[in-house]
Amino acid sequence: MIERTAQTSVQFRRPFRLAGFDELLPPGTYEIEVVEEQIDSLSIVGWRRTSTTITVQAPTALSRQLTTIDPADLAAALARDAMDEDDRM
Repeated sequence: MIERTAQTSVQFRRPFRLAGFDELLPPGTYEIEVVEEQIDSLSIVGWRRTSTTITVQAPTALSRQLTTIDPADLAAALARDAMDEDDRM
């Protein structure tokens, strides 16, 4: 099966929460990787997302943690981060 990978960066201005993490994550830039597999079809070419991961700096400076996340949770966290303080109330 054919797979493709897309890597992007997202930036958070404030601490944020994501499902799968017990702690509040600090503001900063995070690497996101999306893996998709090609859907076999005779009439169309399509892709299905198989995983979305985020890279988080681990407690020691020399290590990082790669964790699978829900893309909807990431989108919601980014939307909350983009709100002005007045929008949060």
